[in-house]
Amino acid sequence: MIRTIALAAAATLGVAAAPAVKTAYDVTMTRIDGEPLPFKQFRGKVLLVVNTASLCGNTPQYAGLETLHETYAPKGFTVIGVPSKDFGGQELDDNGKVKEFCETKFGIKFPLTETSVVKGPAAVPFYRWAAATLGPEQTPTWNFHKYLVGKDGRLIRAFGNKVQPGDPAVRKAIEAALAA
Repeated sequence: MIRTIALAAAATLGVAAAPAVKTAYDVTMTRIDGEPLPFKQFRGKVLLVVNTASLCGNTPQYAGLETLHETYAPKGFTVIGVPSKDFGGQELDDNGKVKEFCETKFGIKFPLTETSVVKGPAAVPFYRWAAATLGPEQTPTWNFHKYLVGKDGRLIRAFGNKVQPGDPAVRKAIEAALAA
């Protein structure tokens, strides 16, 4: 019933559902270096998928995301950064420059995708699926929106862009997902 309501709401707002995507593991994105990034390689892990931007006031969240990644990776967790220009065009114009910025400024070691659309009907399949699953009110409204995905590849919840990666609610949700 909730999924039906979310799909109807998504359609009303012009968010195209991604019916072929049943879990995050059905998604393949493109890594920032142009190689495929099939999410099925993370099967059994907890994921935090975050739309990012290098020139945003929230960009310092990269440091917190890397800390989460380093802290929980040994337990089966990874962050996936999805650079996007959707909010204020606040991403660099070249994927190579985004990669270099993230690695040199923040020491990012978690996977990054190529710059992608994360909102509306042109969004990449992961974000269309997330909107259809959790509802349009849980979609990104700015850079550094976070989706938590469980070991089974299903969405657990979303955290808005103002929620810092080190927030106790984020850590608690990750730890609960890892324990499930």
